[in-house]
Amino acid sequence: MDYAARLERAMAATPDFTAEHDRLDVPEPTAQRDGAFTRLTNLGDIADALSRDAEHVHSIIQRELGTAGQFEGEWARYNGNFSPSDFQEALDAYVAEFVTCSECGLPDTKLVMENRNRMLRCEACGAFRPVKKRSSATKQRQQEAVEEGRTYEVEITGTGRKGDGTAERGKYTMFVPGAQEGDVCRVYVENVSGTLAFTRRVE
Repeated sequence: MDYAARLERAMAATPDFTAEHDRLDVPEPTAQRDGAFTRLTNLGDIADALSRDAEHVHSIIQRELGTAGQFEGEWARYNGNFSPSDFQEALDAYVAEFVTCSECGLPDTKLVMENRNRMLRCEACGAFRPVKKRSSATKQRQQEAVEEGRTYEVEITGTGRKGDGTAERGKYTMFVPGAQEGDVCRVYVENVSGTLAFTRRVE
């Protein structure tokens, strides 16, 4: 059998990958403000499109946003004010880590447990890899982040020179007008300058 014939035979045995498999058809996240919280109202639809467990998607979104939340099945609620783009960034990170095959780049994968390790197996090319765990240092940095436009729950542990309550979050000192030492309150970050964050209380 000559080379051309062998090549034709090999090509015939190779699965067809069309362009429509190259990307996921995932709904855009729908965010809804709920006081000091933000709801992701279409979590269930997103999880279905990813062929992943909704609670697992929710847990990773919490990690990426650096906040706590409440899973409600088809939707979830997260502490803080988040935009659809915030949720999209978190979902992009989820897809890269828990959906996309690192060999062929396709999303035709399954999450499986092998010897207590979470593995990503690709049904398109047969590749498999362990899902890397984030280091505790990375998680700690996420938990300590302070960003403008976000809401956090803090404990007032001191008083600034102008009488504002102060709270510490990682390397940041947060100033909270009208707060007293010992208060636990939700604050909205209006401005961050270096390691100083200027906030206002929210209900």
